[in-house]
Amino acid sequence: MAVNPNRKLHLLASDFDHTLSFNDSGHVLSELLGVPSFEEKVRMLERMHLVQQGGELAYLLLHDPDFRAVRPHHLQETGRRIRLKKNIRLLVEMLQNLEGIEFAFHVISAAPEEVIHAALAGVIPPENIHGTRFDYHPETGQILGIRRVSAGYGKVAVLEEIRQELGVSYHRVVYVGDGSSDIHVMLHLNRNDGLTVAVSENRFITQIARRTVLSDDALSVAVPVMEEILGWDSARVRAFFEAHGMSLREWTKVRTDRLSFTGGAGAMDARPQAQS
Repeated sequence: MAVNPNRKLHLLASDFDHTLSFNDSGHVLSELLGVPSFEEKVRMLERMHLVQQGGELAYLLLHDPDFRAVRPHHLQETGRRIRLKKNIRLLVEMLQNLEGIEFAFHVISAAPEEVIHAALAGVIPPENIHGTRFDYHPETGQILGIRRVSAGYGKVAVLEEIRQELGVSYHRVVYVGDGSSDIHVMLHLNRNDGLTVAVSENRFITQIARRTVLSDDALSVAVPVMEEILGWDSARVRAFFEAHGMSLREWTKVRTDRLSFTGGAGAMDARPQAQS
């Protein structure tokens, strides 16, 4: 990809399941196929620590007999059934020019690429979607193997490929995620002055991400970008949305301290007494 050296290019990379959508791809696929106990299968893999967190669906598609019948058209239909967050297209359009800054929007997810392509058709270019890739039998379409799983540290590798291709330094990278499979990439960016944004209350991710935004609207991601990268205050953020025919109906900034204590009520009085 040819990059114009005169433009201010940033990279905004986002997870898919529960970040741009409300659904888990595995749940939707299981409902489509009539496969029971998907959550139980995932919990079993988590207890065994057999795969990277986030890569459970890819493992099941390759090894679990209940998913042996899955073909590419099943994954595409799953994507069409995914319920997306509002205003993803508007977010992508808005990020094309914010005070002369252009954001390249990429999706990095452990969900199968066919699912994400179908869900985001016409919104995100296929070449900007980096999901799990499978090898298929040329005649039957059966899954034969896995080429890549964008989960755990695999997300870091994909992000680095994109970043280097675009020629973007770390302080111009934003990553948005929701769960444990995003921890590696967020820690990687935090160490290198990138901006990390959590979009869930998952306690493992919120204590790592630099910002946490909770909303059913994808436009919410633009708020920490405006504040942290553009340096806008809340009044200017509100004015920007109002100038584009939108208003921030609710915006509650809350800091949450998570505390835990041990010991009984008399623990403070158990210190040694001063000798006279």
